[in-house]
This record gives sequence, C-alpha cells and structure tokens, in this order.
Amino acid sequence: MSNSGNPASVPLALPLAATSFPPMPPSVSAFVAGATGYTGREVVAAVRRRGVETIAHVRADSRDRDRWTTRFAALGAQVDHTAWTAEAMAQMFVARRPSVVFALLGTTRARAGREGIGDPYETVDYGLTEMLRAGAVAAGHAPLFVYLSAYGATEQGNNRYLVVRGRMERQLREGPLPFLIAQPLFITGSDRDEGRMGERVASVVLDGVLGAVATLGGTRWRDRFASMTGAALAEGLVTLALADPTQRATADAATLRAAASGAAATRAASHR
Repeated sequence: MSNSGNPASVPLALPLAATSFPPMPPSVSAFVAGATGYTGREVVAAVRRRGVETIAHVRADSRDRDRWTTRFAALGAQVDHTAWTAEAMAQMFVARRPSVVFALLGTTRARAGREGIGDPYETVDYGLTEMLRAGAVAAGHAPLFVYLSAYGATEQGNNRYLVVRGRMERQLREGPLPFLIAQPLFITGSDRDEGRMGERVASVVLDGVLGAVATLGGTRWRDRFASMTGAALAEGLVTLALADPTQRATADAATLRAAASGAAATRAASHR
C-alpha cells in the first residue's frame, strides 16, 4: 500500500454514547507490550474486564517474571515471553494474529543506567516500538496499533523524549496500519511505583493551577492538560481502541479522559 493512500491521523472526538460497547466477538484479541509498566498493567486489566483475549508481554529475563505471570494469569490473560528481536516479534505476530497491539513502552534514565542502556529513548522508547510496528506490518493482517506518545511530540527540538515520539508518530501516519496515537501530558499518581519525583511534583502543581482555572470556567484547559493516572489512561485507551479497529486517529488527554469517564459510568450502571 502506498503512503499516498494512507490518510494522516485526525483528532478523535468520540461521543460518550459510543463508549458503551456490546460484548466483543471471540475473534478480537489484544497484545500488550509494556504490560508490566504503570499504564500497561492497567491496560491488561481493562481489556480483560471487557472479556477480550489478552496477551501480556513480559520479558523472559525479568526479575519479576513469576510475579507478573501469576498476576496476569489471575486476570485470565496469557503471558508471552517473546524475545526482543525483529525476527522473533514478527513470527509471534504471524502466529498469534492479535487484533490490537498496545505499544506502551518506555523507561527511566535511572533504570536504563542500571541495565547498561546508553540512550533509553532511542533504544527502548523508539527502538522497541519500531520493532513492534514492523512486526505488525509483516504479519499482514493489519492490527490496530495503539501508540502511547505524549503531548508535544515533535521531530524538531532538543527534547529526546519528544523527538523519538514525533518520529514514531510520523511513521505510523505514513505507514499502512490503522492506529490510535494517544497524547497525554503527565501520567502519574500516588500509586506509581517508579521514582519520578520531578514529574510528580510538576503534575501536582499543574493540577492545582488547572483546578483553580476550572472553577472559573476553564474546564476545557483542565481536561486537556491535567495529569492522568495509569488506570484512567488505560480505560480511555482501551475504550477508544475497541470502538473502531480501522481508525487512523489521535487522542489528546481530554478525549482519553472523556472515554474513560464514559466507560466508568457504563460499568457503574451495569452493576446497579
């Protein structure tokens, strides 16, 4: 398929009514890369709540491999230990043929240093995500590729975190796969077990300012820029992803937040 036949992504504004889904057909399945991360673990849980066959990827050499295998198995998810090589990932996608691929990869500089990774953004955030994207393309069945990017992602500038995400966004827009690009600002919360003190402090300050702005009528600014917890982000991602397997769209924090709220309201109503 030529790039000229692939439209660029459009901002997604899913109406809340569309967040109430019928049971997913048995043929739908999801592969979650970065499943042990702050957002990934919540995505696994959110997909399983919808009764979707779920494959959670856990590195074979993870020191917590057994703990995560037990946790995901308790949710009814399968656990996959495919090695991080281009050939292995491509073969796995051909064999498993997931309908949706969640690419939720990233690491901290501190962890990268401990593991001897020179440039974590190039090696993990971009490199492993590109390996997933290429494998999904090679599989030939065009799964929806859900990419956790960031607000402000761009190939221009000196912020490596944003530059590699801008590059991946471009490759998705120019490529043949359907995709959903998520662009939240801060993903954080008191339940996050990674040491990102600077990010946590910044998000608390920003959330306070946005809360004050919202009381003066600036709810749109709060919804777009306030931080999201991993659980809220996961609900938004999964809700939007399962709504349309053929989409080529971007979703900002406001759209993700609305989708998550709609899903929560639907779930609460179903338990009354």
